[in-house]
Amino acid sequence: MGLPWSTLYDQQATWTDATELLARLTALCDAFEGYGYRRVGAALSQQETVVDGKKLRRLMREDGLQLRLRRRFKAATDSDHDLPVFPNVAAELVPGGPTNSGSPI
Repeated sequence: MGLPWSTLYDQQATWTDATELLARLTALCDAFEGYGYRRVGAALSQQETVVDGKKLRRLMREDGLQLRLRRRFKAATDSDHDLPVFPNVAAELVPGGPTNSGSPI
């Protein structure tokens, strides 16, 4: 036949239809909210489902399955304490201009 031996041992990729693929995508994205398209693609390849990265990103974007970033809340100050609070003396200070302290520079 003239075919190389590797074609005999090469497994063909299994393609799935769009509805089954969307069902798997939603199941994965619901189970793992922190997964982006790369991790979802890796999980699908472990399930022996072949999906191109561009198609995977498009499907996830169209169905709203994109990664939701959770940002941490950073408190700027902790004013809920029992320690004494000192007044802001600089709030009433009105600057009059540059001062010359006697130094040359």
